[in-house]
Amino acid sequence: MMTISIARVVRLIGAGVLVVATAACSTLRPAATPNPSFYALQGAPAAARPDAAAGPPAPSTAPTLIVNPPHAAAGFDSPRIMYVREAHKLEYFAHSEWVDTPARMLAPLLVAANESTGAFRAVVLTPSAATGDLRLDTEIVRLQQEFGSPPSRVQFTLRAYLVEDKTRRVLAWREFEAAVPAPSDDPYGGVVAANRAVQTVLKDLAAFCAGAARGWRNE
Repeated sequence: MMTISIARVVRLIGAGVLVVATAACSTLRPAATPNPSFYALQGAPAAARPDAAAGPPAPSTAPTLIVNPPHAAAGFDSPRIMYVREAHKLEYFAHSEWVDTPARMLAPLLVAANESTGAFRAVVLTPSAATGDLRLDTEIVRLQQEFGSPPSRVQFTLRAYLVEDKTRRVLAWREFEAAVPAPSDDPYGGVVAANRAVQTVLKDLAAFCAGAARGWRNE
C-alpha cells in the first residue's frame, strides 16, 4: 500500500489553493479601459478669415463690444460629447470628450469672429476692467450629433442678444442654427461636423452684430 507523507499532502493542498487564488484574481481583475480621446472646437483657419487689419480701421465712433462668457442649456454644459438616437433622449460617448465645455471653448471664438468684421473699436471678453458700449450675451441651445438617418449630422443652435450696456436695452436678438452632415458616423466625424457648424454660426453671428452696431451708431 502506498503511503503519502503529511508534508506531501500539505504541499499539494497549498498548490491547489494557489491555483484557485490565481484563477480568482484573473477573473476579478478589471479589463483595461481605452484612454479617452479629447477634441476641441476651433474657429475658421486663418487663411479663411477676413483680415481685419487689411481693411479700413474701425471709425472712432465705432462701439466697444463686451462679450460675456456664453451659457449653455442643461445637458450641454459639460465636456461630454452629446448625441441623439431617439427624440428627446440625450446620450454621450463613453470614451470621447471635449477638452473643455463647449461654452468655454466658444468664448474666444466669439471675440475673434467679431474682431474680424472691423465694426468695433475693440472686442473684450469678460471678466475685464474695460467698459464698453454694447454687450453680447449668448447661449448654446444645442450641440449634438443626430443619428436619425444616415449620414448622421451635427446640429448647433446658438441664441444671441446684443444689448446696449448703459441702458440694458436689447438692440437685437436672433437664434442661429447650422446642421452639418458628419463625414463618418463616429465621434470624430461628429467633431469635424461640429467645427464646421460652429464656423458657419460664427460667421452669421459676426455679420449680425456688425449690422446691429452700425444701426446703433446711426440712431
